[in-house]
Amino acid sequence: MNSTLDGNQSSHPFCLLTFGYLETVDFCLLEVLIIVFLTVLIISGNIIVIFVFHCAPLLNHHTTSYFIQTMAYADLLVGVSCLVPSLSLLHYPLPVKESLTCQVFGFVVSVLKSVSMASLACISIDRYIAITKPLTYNTLVTPWRLRLCIFLIWLYSTLVFLPSFFHWGKPGYHGDVFQWCAESWHTDPYFTLFIVVMLYAPAALIVCFTYFNIFRICQQHTKEISERQARFSSQSGETGETGEVQSCPDKRYAMVLFRITSVFYILWLPYIIYFLLESSTGHSNRFVSFLTTWLAISNSFCNCVIYSLSNSVFQRGLKRLSGAMCTSCASQTIAKDPYTVRGKDPLNGCHI
Repeated sequence: MNSTLDGNQSSHPFCLLTFGYLETVDFCLLEVLIIVFLTVLIISGNIIVIFVFHCAPLLNHHTTSYFIQTMAYADLLVGVSCLVPSLSLLHYPLPVKESLTCQVFGFVVSVLKSVSMASLACISIDRYIAITKPLTYNTLVTPWRLRLCIFLIWLYSTLVFLPSFFHWGKPGYHGDVFQWCAESWHTDPYFTLFIVVMLYAPAALIVCFTYFNIFRICQQHTKEISERQARFSSQSGETGETGEVQSCPDKRYAMVLFRITSVFYILWLPYIIYFLLESSTGHSNRFVSFLTTWLAISNSFCNCVIYSLSNSVFQRGLKRLSGAMCTSCASQTIAKDPYTVRGKDPLNGCHI
């Protein structure tokens, strides 16, 4: 009987999406395509974000750049971690047994996404302090305190999910591409409640409270400026311009960060809802768990897209990075061809 089961498992690999299995190549084709595609997008997108921050010094003038770079590094590690299930689905031999591999993978991805969630909460607190206490902001938010905060984020995220190694419960469905995690590692309602109380709920409440007050304060400032312009029409030119310069940049930058936060929670909400329902009822669905899990992980790439589309300074840094790469390629072309005339290369439009 056992030999028959082993034979069936060896002839038909374990797939969460059973309709994605392709017998001609003997692996879960749909799962491999989804995971490999997301892995490539996440790694390439976050590498670009990290390099752009190094190429655009103006981005580092905002203290939130510390947290955004932390998210970029965490998301990059998520992409690198996703290489593990990709190689497993393609039947590459794993260095350790499957049960340990899927537990470590699930733990690592959970910690990394927790770092992103906590970083978004800290960004909202930072912007709240900047708007409510502008005069004392520089004394309250210092580079040393920011580094300490980032260290505490990583430490706290690790400690929240550490009990999963002591058989308390399952931190998520990230490792369910491995058969042992999908069938033998079960969620625990108490551990799920612990994660919600210690991570999901506080982060969501902080974000809602801070951004609600940020936009309320910005709206009040805008209203006060318009009233002053109406009251002192003779001085509206100078006073209106000063007020507009002071109020609009904070609101625009807060909107960029709010978009990133909103997309994060929109993509993670189906996963969190399914996680809570499955933990409380015990009913599981492999297709739903796979879909919600990798929809949530796709957020690691969405941050790059939103920031590149919303932040003009980031766009200039991206152009600077592409220009540097273009110049490097052109210099290599000159080195290979000594007869190239210095000037502008008509093929790529770069100065050489």
